[in-house]
Amino acid sequence: MFFRVKSAGSYQYLQIVHSVREGEKVRQQVFGTLGRLDELKASGRLDALMRSGLRDCEKLAVIDAHAAGETEPVTVLRIGPELVFGRLWKESGIQEVVQSLLQARRYEFDVERAVYLTVLHRLFASGSDRAAERWRETISFREPKRSICITSTEPWRSWARRSNPRAKRPWVPHAA
Repeated sequence: MFFRVKSAGSYQYLQIVHSVREGEKVRQQVFGTLGRLDELKASGRLDALMRSGLRDCEKLAVIDAHAAGETEPVTVLRIGPELVFGRLWKESGIQEVVQSLLQARRYEFDVERAVYLTVLHRLFASGSDRAAERWRETISFREPKRSICITSTEPWRSWARRSNPRAKRPWVPHAA
């Protein structure tokens, strides 16, 4: 069942309709015409009708309660940055290039994911590389967060040591 707006002359009427299959054809059967759409909107009867239907629909009741300010968000995650930039990162080949450049090295963490997070952070927020870790908690990632967790300072230190040939502590490769 669904609502349908039917034009008749200069007026539009709101109807409740459902589809019925007759042989190979599908017909729409009208249950009832609720009235002129402009009058229903102006009088507020359309809103009242929709609200009365919400009483028995739990999912829409939650949406209605949220719109009325009767709910409190537990966690708010932004999904846009990772969805857009994640796809661009992969389709442009950046991910493969970074992984191929790092293939010979044996880091203790996923450097490509750390670089990705840093670039994403710099594009959508400003701050240090370590601030990116706190910022990461506000973004929804399609992959598990553990794969780009960089809370420990040790990965950053080991990355810096390996990148600097004059580092005081030489890098000791770990077993793969």
